[in-house]
Amino acid sequence: MDTAVQPMTARAGLAAYQDALDALEAKSRLRTLAPRAGLDFTSNDYLGLASSPRLREAVAAALARGTAIGAGGSRLLRGNTEEHEALETAAAQFFHAERALYFGGGYVANFALFSTLPQTEDLVVLDALSHASAYEGARAGRAKFVHARHNDLSAFETEIRAWRVLGGRGRVWIGVESLYSMDGDRAPINELMALADRHEAQLVIDEAHATGVFGPDGRGLAASLEGRENVLVLHTCGKALGGHGALVSGPGVLCDFLINRCRPFIYATAPSPLMAVAALEAIEILRDEPERRERLAHLVSVALEAARMREVTLGSDSHILPMIVGDDRRALMLARALRARGFDVRAVRPPSVPEGTARLRISITLNVDERAICGLFEALAEEWRALAP
Repeated sequence: MDTAVQPMTARAGLAAYQDALDALEAKSRLRTLAPRAGLDFTSNDYLGLASSPRLREAVAAALARGTAIGAGGSRLLRGNTEEHEALETAAAQFFHAERALYFGGGYVANFALFSTLPQTEDLVVLDALSHASAYEGARAGRAKFVHARHNDLSAFETEIRAWRVLGGRGRVWIGVESLYSMDGDRAPINELMALADRHEAQLVIDEAHATGVFGPDGRGLAASLEGRENVLVLHTCGKALGGHGALVSGPGVLCDFLINRCRPFIYATAPSPLMAVAALEAIEILRDEPERRERLAHLVSVALEAARMREVTLGSDSHILPMIVGDDRRALMLARALRARGFDVRAVRPPSVPEGTARLRISITLNVDERAICGLFEALAEEWRALAP
C-alpha cells in the first residue's frame, strides 16, 4: 500500500483560506472594501487639502514644466529627483530638524525606522497602542523589544530599568504616537522627553495625526523637541497634508544611516516626484493659511457640544472622536445605519483595536460643516437608541 503523502490540491489549499475568511465573518470581523459615499466623517484629510486648488495647481504646474510622474528607480539609482531634494530641504527647515528623508508612506517609514536603526544590543520600548507598522518594524529588527502600558510613564521606566538590571548595555529607543490614531488622545510628550534624557534614550515620535493640525504653523505636538539629537520624528504626508508619503526628520547621521542600511529605502522605487511637489506645497499652505487649523478647532468644538447635547459619549476631545461600542456586530450595524443616512462613518474592530473595544472612529475634517456635524450626532443618537438591547 502506497503511504506516501499526497500533495494538497490547489482547491484544497484555497479552501483553507476561505475557511479563515468564513471564521472572520462569523465573528463580524471580515473586512471588505467599500466605496466613498456620503459626508466624510472617516478620512484623515483633516485640513481638506487632498482636493485643494493650491495642491492641484502645484501638481499641474509641475507636469507642465516636465516633472515625471514616476521616479523610475530607487533614490540611490536614477530615482533621486530635484523634487525629492527640494521637499527634504524645505521640510527640515520647516520642522526645525537637521535633516529630513522622504519615504513612500507612513507605514513603510515607521517599519524602516524600527527595523533599521535599533541595533542588536539595544532595547525598543513601544507604547501598547503604537501603530502596527512600529511593531512590525521592531519584530523585523535586531533589538529586543517590549511594550509598555499606554501613556504610562512608570511602565516605560520599569521596562527600561528591568532590561538594565538583566545586563542591557545598549541604547534605548522609546516609540510613541503624539496623537493616537484610534483613541484620539495625546502622549505625554514632555514627560517622555525627560524620561529619554534620564536614560540617554532615543525618542521616536509618530506625528501622523498631529502634523498640520497642532503646533506652531502646524508643525505638530512635538514641535518644541525637534532639532534635538535624541529625537526622531515621523510626519506623514497623506493625512492633513493631503498627499502621499512620509517624512522622517531628525539628526543627519541617522538619515545617512537609513540611506545606507535601510532596505525599504534602498530597494524601493522612489515616491512620485509629483507627490513631493504636493507635499512641499502643503507645507507652504500650513504657513500661509492658519485659518484652516482655526476652522478645524472650531468644528471639533461643535462636534463635542453636539455629542454632549445628545448624550453621545466620546473618548477624546481631538479631531479623532472614538465612540466605544464594545461588541463587533453592533459597531458594524451602527456604522451601516449611519452610512445609509448619508454619513460615511466606519466601524473599527479587533485586532485593529483591543478586544471588547470595537468602535466608531469619527473623524472631523474641513470636508464637512457645522450643519453636517449636528446632523451626524442627531442620527447617531437615534440609531444608538434603536440598537439598545
